[in-house]
Amino acid sequence: MSELDARLDAVLATAPVFATVDGPVVVGCSGGPDSLALLALAVRAGWQPTAVHVDHGLRPGSATEFAVVEAAARACGVSACTVRVDVESGPNLEARARDARLAALSSVADELGIDHIALAHTLDDQAETVLMAVVRGSGTPGLSAMAARRGRFVRPLLGVRRSDVRALVAELGWTAVDDPMNHDDQFLRVWMRSTLLPLLDARTGRDLAPVLARQAALVRSESEYLDRLAAAALDAAGSPPRVRDLVALDHVVLRRVVRLWCGAPPIGGRAVEAALEVVAGARVAVELPGGRTLRRRHGCLVVETGVTD
Repeated sequence: MSELDARLDAVLATAPVFATVDGPVVVGCSGGPDSLALLALAVRAGWQPTAVHVDHGLRPGSATEFAVVEAAARACGVSACTVRVDVESGPNLEARARDARLAALSSVADELGIDHIALAHTLDDQAETVLMAVVRGSGTPGLSAMAARRGRFVRPLLGVRRSDVRALVAELGWTAVDDPMNHDDQFLRVWMRSTLLPLLDARTGRDLAPVLARQAALVRSESEYLDRLAAAALDAAGSPPRVRDLVALDHVVLRRVVRLWCGAPPIGGRAVEAALEVVAGARVAVELPGGRTLRRRHGCLVVETGVTD
């Protein structure tokens, strides 16, 4: 076994999700160091990956970055492709770019008949996500941060440090794309990474990224338990759910029942509180995202589309 293979196996040993997924797998690959490392690890794990680059068109020369992905894929003996999406500059740029990227990856996976899509988020990304949830006032679903597996998406590197995957890319001898957006403090995540976390580490005298990642795992386990309680309560209340059954629920479970019943697109904290007022009879209806309305009708809680007061 070569030193490089030993290094790959050492990282795989800290990422048990690799052993729980059968290939083939679409690997989201920007050409950055984390996604290049994910591609190499996916090959070593026997995933039969296809590297998919998504060009957001947000900066000059972004289309040329596919050459980095293509070269890495060629070195691994796997295929690669690129997809262009249009994301206009403006508010919530990160979130809109992420949504467009995930949609593009899903489209390619559908075309190829592939079930799983792998993303290269690391333990450090998880810690940053927890802090972002804190400053945004998120509830436990937000504080749970990213799941290692959610639907068809897998994040096998959530237990691996960013420094380890980047050291792996250096050992591979690959030159990764350096996205200038990753150095722009106007983005909250970048500021968390470059300024806040180092300050917190220095003040507490410890490396907080693993602590925050462990916190996310604990909160996620409790949040998933509450989700199961909510699903059982919603099932018992009927479809549409009977208000008399809902008002008897504990408030913590009821909040999740309302979120679950309202469906997608998901509703935020203010909409949940307004929905609870509908359940209690304190208001007639509440408008939801996606042109929907939640109201009481014949003793039940109903979601209507295209109906307003």
